[in-house]
Amino acid sequence: MISLTLNADRCEVSGRLDHGVVRDLWPRLDELIPAGATRLDLRQLSYSDSAGIAFLLELWQRAQNRGQKLQLVSPSAQLAKLIALYDLEAFFVEEA
Repeated sequence: MISLTLNADRCEVSGRLDHGVVRDLWPRLDELIPAGATRLDLRQLSYSDSAGIAFLLELWQRAQNRGQKLQLVSPSAQLAKLIALYDLEAFFVEEA
C-alpha cells in the first residue's frame, strides 16, 4: 500500500505500488492528489511495478486535465530503473 502526505505544495508518496495496490486505489484516483499539490515526490516509494508507473502517469494526466500543474519528482532508484527501461524520463523530474 502507499501513503500520500501533503507537505506544503509537495505530496510525498511512500510504500509499495504494485498491480494489487493499483487495482484497489483506481476507484479513488481522482481524490488522491490534493488540489494544492504541485509536486508528487516519489523518493520514498520503495517499490513500483509497471502498473505502478501507469498509475502515476494517470494521476499526472488527470491533474493536467483539471488544470493542475503536477510534476512527478525525485523517483526512487528502483523506480528510476523502470522509467529508463520504458523511456519515460520526460515525465519525471530529478530534484537536487
